[in-house]
Amino acid sequence: MRILIDYRPALKEPTGVGAYIHGLVLALLELKRAGDPDARGLDLTLFSSSWRDRLVSSAAAELTGARQADARIPGRLLNHAWHRLRWPPVESLAPGPFDVVHSATPVLLPARAGLRVSTICDLDFLHHPDRAWGEMRADFPRLAGEHGRAADLVVTISAYSANAIARELAIPEAKIVVCRPGVPRWIGSASPAIPREGGYILFVGTLEPRKNIPGLLDAYQRMLARWPDAPRLVIAGRPTPPAHVWIARASGEAFKGRVEIRGYLSDQDRLAAYRGAAVLVLPSFDEGFGLPALEAMALGVPVIVSNRGALPEVVGDAGLQVDPGDVEGLADAMRRVTTQPSIQWACQDAGLARAKAFDWLESARHLLQRYAEARQRRQTDRPGGAS
Repeated sequence: MRILIDYRPALKEPTGVGAYIHGLVLALLELKRAGDPDARGLDLTLFSSSWRDRLVSSAAAELTGARQADARIPGRLLNHAWHRLRWPPVESLAPGPFDVVHSATPVLLPARAGLRVSTICDLDFLHHPDRAWGEMRADFPRLAGEHGRAADLVVTISAYSANAIARELAIPEAKIVVCRPGVPRWIGSASPAIPREGGYILFVGTLEPRKNIPGLLDAYQRMLARWPDAPRLVIAGRPTPPAHVWIARASGEAFKGRVEIRGYLSDQDRLAAYRGAAVLVLPSFDEGFGLPALEAMALGVPVIVSNRGALPEVVGDAGLQVDPGDVEGLADAMRRVTTQPSIQWACQDAGLARAKAFDWLESARHLLQRYAEARQRRQTDRPGGAS
């Protein structure tokens, strides 16, 4: 099976969908190398497009076994042509033909042939366009439904997102495939270790409005007012334009230097950040999955998450859940986890067990099976096809 996957979101400092696409590709390649029956004949092409950014050597080494189709075209220019003109076909930029053309976004890639597959991680761009920017605001709301209904398959990352996609975009459930992220490869066989002393409160994620950074700062400020020796707060992630106000606030006098802002973390830096954390806090208003919660659980770090979006589905009873609008409740949850060893150890044990349910190879195998089913269905439906 000749598959083209849109690798552009993973090309540089991947987060969110980029990290998801990278993890999925690695799992597909691992199945191919292992001779898995579902990956027999797999021929994988990774499409990228950028005027400046190229795959770094370490990433290229990980992707051995996949073809690289690198179009030196600015991503914004190509998206404009694809989203508005539906031109040029991807086969003019990458050597085809392909049996499957898999977009990393809700917008299908123009293609001459092959299954058309889109990826929709969540619908926050539809519910809150004010929290989106770029093509997520300009194009996704008007195109997601049309392209999703035209797609042969729509890939998503949680049952929560799958239900929302079917309900709100009127996409048949039979076309939606849930491929959950697994524990990242960079975690490997890391052993759990909760710091006995000096562990900080950690947030990991893109600094964007739906992550509720102001609410986290409000809760931490209340915590400090009652407990001046509370653990430090470390906020790690790539900033978006709205984040500059929050960063300035975190650096202000009210927090007395107790909040540390870190930028985007490489895999190794991410691992080190978890190793030093007493608890991960993810108080998002909405998440299609919430990968940092899974990463933390896999490393034995207790988690506090909001009770919205897919986070309850991912964490279950392995962590504490709070309403993201409940500042007092969030402050109390952080205090309890960081001061009560019994809660720490209970969360560690439950989180490690919970994380084992998320397996990249299982998700990649499921996706290959759904590709094959959709191909067979298309061949059967063609005039003169099998009956």
